[in-house]
Amino acid sequence: MSEAVLRTEGLTKEFDGFVAVDGVDLELPEGDLRGLIGPNGAGKTTVFNMVSGILSPTAGTIWFDGDDITDLAPHRITSRGLSLSFQITSIFPGLTVRENVLGALNGGAGMPSPIRRYGADAEKRRRVREILSRVGLETAIDETAGNLSHGDQKVLEIALALAGDPTLLLLDEPTAGLSASETRTVKDLLEELRGEITIILIEHDMDLVMGLVDSLTVLHNGQVFAEGSPAEIQGNERVQEIYFGRGG
Repeated sequence: MSEAVLRTEGLTKEFDGFVAVDGVDLELPEGDLRGLIGPNGAGKTTVFNMVSGILSPTAGTIWFDGDDITDLAPHRITSRGLSLSFQITSIFPGLTVRENVLGALNGGAGMPSPIRRYGADAEKRRRVREILSRVGLETAIDETAGNLSHGDQKVLEIALALAGDPTLLLLDEPTAGLSASETRTVKDLLEELRGEITIILIEHDMDLVMGLVDSLTVLHNGQVFAEGSPAEIQGNERVQEIYFGRGG
């Protein structure tokens, strides 16, 4: 079995006495495409926020590439090769696709003028084209990001996450609000990335998840309720009852 890229042990988060995540143990081998699913309020996004350093755990430990990152700040975690793409896009709609990626290459600079100044760097221009070619947006390089379709904006969001050459990509509902054709675009991209990057995604589109991921972790009431392949999860009567609302 491949070495674990991400491992958590006893990961717990409390908010004013409410236990949102309760003793979660996760292990993601290198190259795994993992779905993190569960009902609303199961603790999925809270797990992401702890792994990425946005929230500090109440208890537990997080290892990334064998190193303890539990108490590291988000920018320190990102610099080690972990990237998080949020459900709500964080692109700059008034900038071009090129300028958005240039900003990500330079550590997510948030102001338009510094982003544009980096445009003269030949190596960064090459990297921008390489990243956009990888995600299928090379023909939109000079398009204003706000003019892209919702689906292409989601793809651009993933491109920004890829700018840091991550070894682990966390995707929070990458197809939320997308049409069927836009969802297919994102699915095709994730299939292209399969095996190259370890990916864990939160997703409520069960048809997408079951046809895409290698493995699944089901959360319920802040705890790991079940783990296994898509076929194993689909055949698990307890999951069907608790998560899908039907029993065998």
